[in-house]
Amino acid sequence: MSASSSRAPTGIVLLNMGGPRTLDDVGPFLLRLFEDREIIQLPMQGFLGPFIAKRRTPSVQALYDAIGGGSPILEWTEKQGQGMVERLDARAPETAPHRFYVAFRYTEPFAEDALRRMREDGVERAIAFSQYPHYSCATTGSSLNDLWAAARLLGLEDAFRWSVIDRWPTHPGFIDAMTHTVRKGLEAFPPEVRDDVLILFSAHSLPLAIVNRGDPYPQEVAASVHEVMKRLDYAYEYLLSYQSEVGPVSWLGPSTEKVIEHLGARGRKHVLVVGIAFTNDHIETLSEIDFEYAELARHVGIEHFVRAPALNDEPIFLDALAEIVRQHLAEERPCTRQYPFRCPGCENPACRQLPNPAWPLASLRPSAVGGSRGPGSR
Repeated sequence: MSASSSRAPTGIVLLNMGGPRTLDDVGPFLLRLFEDREIIQLPMQGFLGPFIAKRRTPSVQALYDAIGGGSPILEWTEKQGQGMVERLDARAPETAPHRFYVAFRYTEPFAEDALRRMREDGVERAIAFSQYPHYSCATTGSSLNDLWAAARLLGLEDAFRWSVIDRWPTHPGFIDAMTHTVRKGLEAFPPEVRDDVLILFSAHSLPLAIVNRGDPYPQEVAASVHEVMKRLDYAYEYLLSYQSEVGPVSWLGPSTEKVIEHLGARGRKHVLVVGIAFTNDHIETLSEIDFEYAELARHVGIEHFVRAPALNDEPIFLDALAEIVRQHLAEERPCTRQYPFRCPGCENPACRQLPNPAWPLASLRPSAVGGSRGPGSR
């Protein structure tokens, strides 16, 4: 028997929003989304949230029906998790065996499901690994708050020793993977027009109310964009825009839809869209970009409108995921130094918690880590 097989597994919880797997799941998914005040705040949310969810369900079901009847995000997340732990077992035998657990925010499997499986598997050391490369209170923050609440609900607050990978926007492996997919996207253009391609980086938008209280999401997305363009020697013109606004609130812009309209009006003919904040295919890539924005591009005169492939189970991205975790374990820190710092306008007392940390929070002091930074904090 190997040493690793006799050890308790290291559990890695992959946190994400999730997506409805069937058309019947769309309504409950939207209801949980519009009731979550950490992602969107509405007046009379107890009434207006369910009303919006119910009203939008038929149209959203039609969108999912057009891409195969449901979201592929669980399938891709499981493939990413499996590729990650296989690489970790080979590269970090001192913390093996490694097992992954999926915890979605608005659809199964939920955080409670992941925690129960971890307890059954005998996990003692756990890592909450946000699958959002860029930190936002509405995404990573909401998912972590949900995970800690689930642990309290199940009486498992002290069952695992936790650390958190809370952001990784400029991790070299992630930037390598994104640059790789941008180059693949560029190859889809005829060689004679390739130098005239404009790269349009598109990220999921965020309510302005969240941005204005100090959320770090916009600057972290921009940091990723600039790192990718640096790899490309800034050889192309580029823009950053935001998509997927929902609900009657103001959202971070510029809107990807409006940018496409403006590019068409200015006579641009060749546009490559890069989902800079999306690590796998889902409704925003397969429907919003591939159908809605592609049709809009044709309408405004853009001749070549291409989306760079999602990372999905691209080997270079699986290598990146494994390296992010391996490095996190080797650094022996509970989280990035930035994680405990709450937004200046934060009013949520549940934010930035870390129950039963594997290492003391004092290890975040520069003197304790030699001035190093965690994954994504470079």
